[in-house]
Amino acid sequence: MKLPIYLDCNATTPVDVRVSSAMLPYLSEEFGNASSASHEYGRRAKEAVDRARFQVADSIGAKSNEIIFTSGATESINLALTGVMEHHRQKRKHLVIAGAEHAATLETAQALEYRGYRLTILGVDDLGRIDIDALRSAISDETALVSLMHANNEVGTVTPISEIGKLCRDRGVLFHCDAAQTVGKLPIDVRTMNVDLLSLSGHKLYAAKGVGALYRRQTAMPMRLRSLIVGGDQEFSSRAGTLNVAGVVGLGKAVELAERERATEQPRLTKLSERLLGALSQRLDGVELNGDPKRRLAGNLNISFANVEAEALLVALPDIACSSGSACHSRLGEPSHVLSAMGLDQARIHGAIRFGLGRFTQTGHVDYAVERLVEAVTSLRKSTSAARS
Repeated sequence: MKLPIYLDCNATTPVDVRVSSAMLPYLSEEFGNASSASHEYGRRAKEAVDRARFQVADSIGAKSNEIIFTSGATESINLALTGVMEHHRQKRKHLVIAGAEHAATLETAQALEYRGYRLTILGVDDLGRIDIDALRSAISDETALVSLMHANNEVGTVTPISEIGKLCRDRGVLFHCDAAQTVGKLPIDVRTMNVDLLSLSGHKLYAAKGVGALYRRQTAMPMRLRSLIVGGDQEFSSRAGTLNVAGVVGLGKAVELAERERATEQPRLTKLSERLLGALSQRLDGVELNGDPKRRLAGNLNISFANVEAEALLVALPDIACSSGSACHSRLGEPSHVLSAMGLDQARIHGAIRFGLGRFTQTGHVDYAVERLVEAVTSLRKSTSAARS
């Protein structure tokens, strides 16, 4: 078995060889600029981009001309929130998010608040769930946009997007969904779910880093969102700059593969997750699952180990790649804002480890991780007990 074992697929995923194979020609002989329509190299690059645009759109029930390629979900979220709020700045200056959102949403919303927009941050319960009634009360005639994630990146809790989308549509408010963790994992149809904007990222679904997309419903927004990057009219004048053709091709292939294999892959990941949690709960005391035990992502397990510091546990597991929270804030040494928003006590927060199982995780990997975790947790608890005595 190759070590270390990778169990951090909510942070990033390896590029699937089928994706890298699709990308490879566009890193060598097919090197054309998709905006150079005057010759064959450019035309072939544009055809590849158009094909990928259709693949991404098709995976979420959208139209090709509603897809804007970006560098990833963080840029897509920034573009969505800033673009919508600035478009409505004369009449509606209110934005609603939740306290357990990804930092890309939280910090973009806070930056908009600093610039004079009104921000409401909704609480979540101890399972990371949104209170729909609280959302309903927060929406007013001044609300331009509600932005909520489809599934939480740290604890895996799935949000009832269709219900929220209908509420927003009925109230005449635009709805943005951060679907970085769910595209290719959960069924998504932006039409039936009443989603107006949706962000996704390639490296969360076995494509390369540095490529993502933003869906924006054509009838809800003007063709042009105010660009964060200026200097060209690429991507419907919403995102200037020469397209990363190879990355875009890889993203298209990745979403196609994920959708094709979702019906078998997600049940497989559910079984592996249950195996990991079940074995740990059987062999160790003080094991608690964080997040909704039922409405959750198949491959995400956020587990707190009583009387153990997560950072010490990670050090004791050099051959297991997992994390103590979001990769975006892992180096700050701060408690998880998601677990804090859920109201968990400090001991449970500081003892939390996130495991992300994915396409290449096998039963042997899970069983090896269980053995190493049991050893490490037992050893750390003994050391703590000895130090106290």
